[in-house]
Amino acid sequence: MVRVLFIHPDLGIGGAERLIVDAALALKSKGHIVSFLTNHHDRNHCFEETRNGMFPVKTVGDWLPRSIFGRFYAFCAYFRMVYAAFYASFVMSKEEKIDIIFSDSISVAIPILKLARNTPKILFYCHFPDQLLSAKGGFLKQIYRAPLNYFEEFTTGRADKVFVNSKFTLRIFCETFQRLNIIPNVLYPSLNTAFFDSKASGDSKNVLLGISPEAFVYLSMNRYERKKNHGLAIEALHKLKTTLSRKDWSSCYLVIAGGYDTRVLENVEYHKELQVLAKQLDVEDNVIFLRSLSDEDKIALLKRINCLLYTPENEHFGIVPLEAMYMEKPVIALNSGGPTETVVNESTGFLVEKDVGEFSGAMLKLFNDRKLCQTMADRGRKRVVQKFSFEAFSERLHEIVEEMVFNK
Repeated sequence: MVRVLFIHPDLGIGGAERLIVDAALALKSKGHIVSFLTNHHDRNHCFEETRNGMFPVKTVGDWLPRSIFGRFYAFCAYFRMVYAAFYASFVMSKEEKIDIIFSDSISVAIPILKLARNTPKILFYCHFPDQLLSAKGGFLKQIYRAPLNYFEEFTTGRADKVFVNSKFTLRIFCETFQRLNIIPNVLYPSLNTAFFDSKASGDSKNVLLGISPEAFVYLSMNRYERKKNHGLAIEALHKLKTTLSRKDWSSCYLVIAGGYDTRVLENVEYHKELQVLAKQLDVEDNVIFLRSLSDEDKIALLKRINCLLYTPENEHFGIVPLEAMYMEKPVIALNSGGPTETVVNESTGFLVEKDVGEFSGAMLKLFNDRKLCQTMADRGRKRVVQKFSFEAFSERLHEIVEEMVFNK
């Protein structure tokens, strides 16, 4: 039995959050004691497992600013995480023995976490180098980012073990952190299929009121962030409209669903931008916007749709295609990043270039061929069960923590 503390900036709703919650579930299932430390935890905007008492969740430093006059978000995020690290090392470690700290997203906390009593082992999970996630800027932005980028590389190297979420991220990691003599291991995120089965086994909840059961529904599901590129799905829908008869168009819908936090200005702005785009392209009557779905609603939605559209370019991994494939839905994704390791082109879906015409063409193929939809759906579910099972993920993570603590 190992005591594991997960430390994460914001226990909201997103792919990174889903991964660490699943990692916590995996370790708990193996008999380990698991808890969370975070800077922010909104019980109305989080995964169910972090609010239903399954795991102890401690929030510290939420009073610290998230930005300074609408700027310096990265610096503030680093500072908030440093505060949490000091709390873990000098308060929590006195109250209980911590064997392993599972850190992700922000590595700057790692040297401070090593100061904790009994010197816990640090496992760092790199979803993607943070310095590559920030928008490019001018000379002043480069000066601002330079020390942050240096500390990211230096502190990442202080972890006892480093893992990444895909072969794509592994390549980017090695290209970005060239001074580190580290080649991380790949630990693919998994899907908690038992949870999906339990939520999908009952009567389907109607999350698309007013939409005919015979209608063909596409889904683009990701946070309301510009880099997630929901606009490509709307533009492809507009292109599809020009190829369909009036009757077929009346039974064709696109759902845009994703994490939405009113504290995040980009979420608010991008949601409005997408609504404007749908209106400009004259497809607003066939586009439905949903925000921050509960797990139950998300699974009900995946059960109802016909096809998933996955629009981010060079996505680090992307858990949503796995969720859709397990729910027996074909996936149309960009031919880059993590989806190239999960979606098999022309078998479980289509991998296409970042082109409205190509995206729309793949959408048309599935709209016109329901048998092909079902064939791809069946293959997709089998692939998730065979390659990304929660059981294999749990066993691998169990082996990792035991090796780190007991030097097995």
